Amino acid sequence: MPVKRTPKPPRPLDAIAVALRRERERADMSLSELARRADISKSTLSQLESGAGNPSIETLWALAVALGVPFSRLVDPPARQVRVIRAGEGAAIRSEQAHFTGIMLSACPPGARRDIYVITLEPGSARHAQAHIPGSVEHLIVSKGRLRAGPSDNPVELAPGDYATFPGDVPHLYEALAPHTVAVMVMEHV
Repeated sequence: MPVKRTPKPPRPLDAIAVALRRERERADMSLSELARRADISKSTLSQLESGAGNPSIETLWALAVALGVPFSRLVDPPARQVRVIRAGEGAAIRSEQAHFTGIMLSACPPGARRDIYVITLEPGSARHAQAHIPGSVEHLIVSKGRLRAGPSDNPVELAPGDYATFPGDVPHLYEALAPHTVAVMVMEHV
């Protein structure tokens, strides 16, 4: 009996391109208007919608906020019946500010309002995140290392096993205090 192979998922850039175009059209926004609202160049946005470029977390968050959608709607392809993401295989999106990488594990399905990520951080620079869509709340559980995270004006230090929650709709930061820091982040959107 032949082995049935699961087709390879599309490249992350292809999924982002389709999602950007879909959400921009849903919002009835021109390329120019979305680029202006996200404070990025129109040519960068055009490249992203064509599946080219290498967007940073900051660029994608700015686009999500400008579109009024959760970040996950831009980076997570539609869910299948059974979905497994093996360690090290998820689509990694890196920060341009710090040694910070986010891998989305699950986007909120229709009717639900949460996304799940695994984030990895290295000491050096803090990742400063802009405010997300209104009502966003972040939950962090540190699994390895130590980090400082939370609202920019009131971050807290966390160690393995520690949990913290904070508003995601205000400027906030993540900073590794130990090498190879790993945490699980759940983002709620109300």
